[in-house]
Amino acid sequence: MPVAKSAAAVMPVPERSPLPFDPAMPPADRRRLLVAALPEPLREVLAAGRLEHRPRFGDNGFDGLSEIWSPPAAVTARQAAMAQWALADLEGSVLAPAEPDRLLGRILALLSHYPAKGLTPEVEQLVAMDWVEDLGEFPGWAIDQAARSWRRTRKWRPSIAEMRALCEEACAQERRLAECLRKLSGAALPGSSVPGFARLAEAPCIRRFP
Repeated sequence: MPVAKSAAAVMPVPERSPLPFDPAMPPADRRRLLVAALPEPLREVLAAGRLEHRPRFGDNGFDGLSEIWSPPAAVTARQAAMAQWALADLEGSVLAPAEPDRLLGRILALLSHYPAKGLTPEVEQLVAMDWVEDLGEFPGWAIDQAARSWRRTRKWRPSIAEMRALCEEACAQERRLAECLRKLSGAALPGSSVPGFARLAEAPCIRRFP
């Protein structure tokens, strides 16, 4: 008599496929493509969430509106596991931090357009290393966009804070999607579980673009 297979052994799981991403596209279009690539049950629960807009204030007063997304009341364990899987995929590819060597080269190239008087090459190298530390959380494509924007619109040397702001703006849509997935991954109904499915989130992520 054959031994019955466990639920974990027979449960179908989605295959990993390259995330559709082109940093040259408008941010809203990039996000739409990323959402469209998610499993249908995950798209449904994302659409059922609540989106609020709250005022944001900075050093100079009103600084626009912040988007606050909240998951719906009923999130199944399967949807939460899918969200965890999708978050790991997104953070391991589209939002993966730039490689330090590539980041250093980009920073040195940008700063060379705005030579600083009185700095020795040694000090300039130390300054660049500070930039690597302070921009290291961002993906390479976002840093490229920030550097390109600065070169084309400004006549003076940027500060790290100004470049961080441009990097944050460049990948804001992708980070918002990641935050939605993070909230969903912890919003499963108490006591529910999906054997074997959550292991997908622990699988190695593949970097799919340079």
